[in-house]
Amino acid sequence: MCCKTAQTEPFVADEYIERLVWRTPGGGSRGGPEAFDPKRLLEEFVNHIQELQIMDERIQRKVEKLEQQCQKEAKEFAKKVQELQKSNQVAFQHFQELDEHISYVATKVCHLGDQLEGVNTPRQRAVEAQKLMKYFNEFLDGELKSDVFTNSEKIKEAADIIQKLHLIAQELPFDRFSEVKSKIASKYHDLECQLIQEFTSAQRRGEISRMREVAAVLLHFKGYSHCVDVYIKQCQEGAYLRSDIFEDAAILCQRVNKQVGDIFSNPETVLAKLIQNVFEIKLQSFVKDQLEECRKFDAEQYLKNLYDLYTRTTNLSSKLMEFNLGTDKQTFLSKLIKSIFISYLENYIEVETGYLKSRSAMILQRYYDSKNHQKRSIGTGGIQDLKERIRQRTNLPLGPSIDTHGETFLSQEVVVNLLQETKQAFERCHRLSDPSDLPRNAFRIFTILVEFLCIEHIDYALETGLAGIPSSDSRNANLYFLDVVQQANTIFHLFDKQFNDHLVPLISSSPKLSECLQKKKEIIEQMEMKLDTGIDRTLNCMMGQMKHILAAEQKKTDFKPEDENNVLIQYTNACVKVCAYVRKQVEKIKNSMDGKNVDTVLMELGVRFHRLIYEHLQQYSYSCMGGMLAICDVAEYRKCAKDFKIPLVLQLFDTLHALCNLLVVAPDNLKQVCSGEQLANLDKNILHSFVQLRADYRSARLARHFS
Repeated sequence: MCCKTAQTEPFVADEYIERLVWRTPGGGSRGGPEAFDPKRLLEEFVNHIQELQIMDERIQRKVEKLEQQCQKEAKEFAKKVQELQKSNQVAFQHFQELDEHISYVATKVCHLGDQLEGVNTPRQRAVEAQKLMKYFNEFLDGELKSDVFTNSEKIKEAADIIQKLHLIAQELPFDRFSEVKSKIASKYHDLECQLIQEFTSAQRRGEISRMREVAAVLLHFKGYSHCVDVYIKQCQEGAYLRSDIFEDAAILCQRVNKQVGDIFSNPETVLAKLIQNVFEIKLQSFVKDQLEECRKFDAEQYLKNLYDLYTRTTNLSSKLMEFNLGTDKQTFLSKLIKSIFISYLENYIEVETGYLKSRSAMILQRYYDSKNHQKRSIGTGGIQDLKERIRQRTNLPLGPSIDTHGETFLSQEVVVNLLQETKQAFERCHRLSDPSDLPRNAFRIFTILVEFLCIEHIDYALETGLAGIPSSDSRNANLYFLDVVQQANTIFHLFDKQFNDHLVPLISSSPKLSECLQKKKEIIEQMEMKLDTGIDRTLNCMMGQMKHILAAEQKKTDFKPEDENNVLIQYTNACVKVCAYVRKQVEKIKNSMDGKNVDTVLMELGVRFHRLIYEHLQQYSYSCMGGMLAICDVAEYRKCAKDFKIPLVLQLFDTLHALCNLLVVAPDNLKQVCSGEQLANLDKNILHSFVQLRADYRSARLARHFS
């Protein structure tokens, strides 16, 4: 039992001994049901060891027997492999001999075939010549009896024969064989017509295989091209049913492209001829109908139609490029397009510029009419240039001031319309101009934009705005020039964007780019010069307004009150009104400009504002309480100056505030105050001029301390 178990289960020594001990009576522990008997256990171990030895010997004998059997079979297998190798070598030799014999027989057969062909070819030629002579005799006799000519089902064989007879007849002298040549030619023509008719019928029935057979026969006839023409004509029957002839043409060519290779031996030539027919007949007629109708009377519609038709034609050409049309299909399609549009493209730019000028003039005139404004002549030439130079150097208004009633005469709607028209002109120019003429044509369009947008609209508005700026001594003047500045800046941005987005790509690789950049630079510099002049005169008007406020509101008693002990105000009424006016103008400047221009103008305004207040304070004499009130006014001016957010302006008012302290400081502290951080670097005359404004300056004590 134990031996059988050892053979059938994986052998684990520890488990085997445990099972053996457990099954042996007296082999358990001392606490078990039976007492532990080591002798019985030893005896059991000895018996099992003997059984295992016997089993080992039995298995060893079995292994040896199997090894001997394996060696015997290996020898027999090796012997069989050797016998098979010998058989294979014998078979290979037989195959080599058979191959040599086959090659020998094949050589003999080829030689025999060549000999037979050498004999048969002349014989066939002779037979064919005999047949042709027989058929020629029938034409010579004037009666066609052969079945090949009378049986309509043998038209293919008849065509082959008549085609050969026609070639032979051409070599015969006319004086002796004129009649037979005429009969052969007549039969040649009749068969050609029958074949073309058969091809036409097969095409209508949709029998591609029959069409291919007839086309192959007609390939050697003169009327083969007529067969192609018939095919092209019938392909187009019912092809143009949609409203879009270009889409119809594309679908037609796609359909024919799939079919033509199954019918003709030269499909690329047939497809190219179809496309040529579509372009030169259908499309050219359609384009002419669309353009000639509006060419003389409606330039806008003419240009739109021309751009649209040319674009759709080039798009169709792009679709056709994927077909096999021969070697140089790009040149082929370009010539077809040119043949349609050449008469329209030759003078395109003249029509474009003429329309753009008239359209731009109409847009501007419509705008001025809506404002009930009659444009005044700005003037050109030497006198105008002289006035401009005088105005730039002296900043004086030349001529009477014009009341614009707050109208800037600048319109973003007008600008957008002009830019939109020009954008469309650039797009048409890009599409319709010859590459060599593109930069020159784009430059002509740009000059029209400059003329009507920059000169006729913006420059006119600037000139009108300059003329509308009142003189600096005008009271309650309305300053509208900053509104002109604001709108002009916006228009400049739009103008610059179109320049970069639509003009530069058209001229980037030509000398016209530098010419356009220079022209743009000159225009902008000219505009900026007028803007600077207008802003400067506007700032002068602001100063004049502030002077009027100060002259009207400031009283001498403000700084030298009769009752020093009964001063209740924190700052004067003049200061309140001036600060309110200044804050309003600062806000207007910030809204009217952008970037560094804001800081530049605010700095100039701040410096002039400081100079005005400085000179204004120099006009009065100050008591102790009046000096305190002046300090309060300057503090309020300084608070107003903070809105400028310009460090220099704030610094000037800080210094002015420190100077005003000289009006109230005790005489003994004057030198100490003058040597302070803010006043130490000032000229002594400036300090002295402020000290002199004190009401007690003439006292000997004050003069002594300041000397």
